[in-house]
Amino acid sequence: MKSQDSSKHSPKLEELTEPELDWEIQRRNRRKINRYYPDTGQLYRKHLSFFRASAQHRERLLMAGNRCGKTTAGAYEMTVHLTGQYPDWWEGRRFTTAIDAWAAGDTSKTVRDILQHELLGPTHARGTGMIPGDAIVRMTNARGVADAVDRVFVRHVSGGVSVLGFKSYSEGRKNFQGTAKHVIWFDEEPSIEVYTEALMRTMKVPGTDQGGMMIVTFTPLQGYTEVVTSFLEASDDNAPPPVASTQ
Repeated sequence: MKSQDSSKHSPKLEELTEPELDWEIQRRNRRKINRYYPDTGQLYRKHLSFFRASAQHRERLLMAGNRCGKTTAGAYEMTVHLTGQYPDWWEGRRFTTAIDAWAAGDTSKTVRDILQHELLGPTHARGTGMIPGDAIVRMTNARGVADAVDRVFVRHVSGGVSVLGFKSYSEGRKNFQGTAKHVIWFDEEPSIEVYTEALMRTMKVPGTDQGGMMIVTFTPLQGYTEVVTSFLEASDDNAPPPVASTQ
């Protein structure tokens, strides 16, 4: 993907006929990712630093106050890994083949209302979230929660299909047992038990000698927990990953 700023390649809306206007609006709605982090993205230096750190660190934490764009940053990074559509300015790690990933939150309802909404769009307009609508191959429904999605299959530029599963912490650490994952994104803080179990899924993954990666985004509402402390101590000691990125 040459650039996330597609405005220079898009027609001017005032020059379009009504049918053309309808089509262009629908197209732009299905390419929400184009509106984030343009080539002049230095306005988002903390976010870009967080993305860049993935080249060296398997575990990263974006810890910031409310309304600082943590979930947006997590959704953006998850999307570029799922699709392989990295912008020209991307200096972080890249996956050259389709990936297997998880996105997780504290309850099934918050996963539906926050993560799925950010990545897929609202229930009545799937494909208008961060994942481009034309890259979504299909979705499967989750059981027990109305309008919840279990997995989404995303077309990767390599020709393969990435798979993203949705998880919740409320089901405990056993919910995070299973096969290897290239990317796991935790939006909101998990317990140390859940985090450690998920981390094991990234130790060895197909197609790479580096293992997978952990992306963590949250506001530290619970104070100095074991998860927070593990990141901050590693950062303070200038040790290998995990690394803390704060705003």
